[in-house]
Amino acid sequence: VAGENVFPAEIERVLTEHPAVGAAGTIGVPDERRGEMVKAFVVLAEGQQASERELQEHCRQHLAPFKVPARIEFTDQLPTNFLGKVKRQALREGEVATPLRKPT
Repeated sequence: VAGENVFPAEIERVLTEHPAVGAAGTIGVPDERRGEMVKAFVVLAEGQQASERELQEHCRQHLAPFKVPARIEFTDQLPTNFLGKVKRQALREGEVATPLRKPT
């Protein structure tokens, strides 16, 4: 993001610390101004609810501002390998390569 390194595992760890989050995966998506922005994919824990804004606020409390996901997409499941690790490449392949603007 704007020349700064962002490690997906750090963002995923913070997201999964939220009680409503069961699993999370993150990728970089194209952004016109910053090169890339963080996008997170979240599976909510059974019986839990959370909004994109609520999870972004949780991330703001624990991460540098440039690491906070610009977008959070809720999904029923994440693609994983046989070890249970999120397949980030599969998440990238599912994305449309259109630049995202950071919400104002």
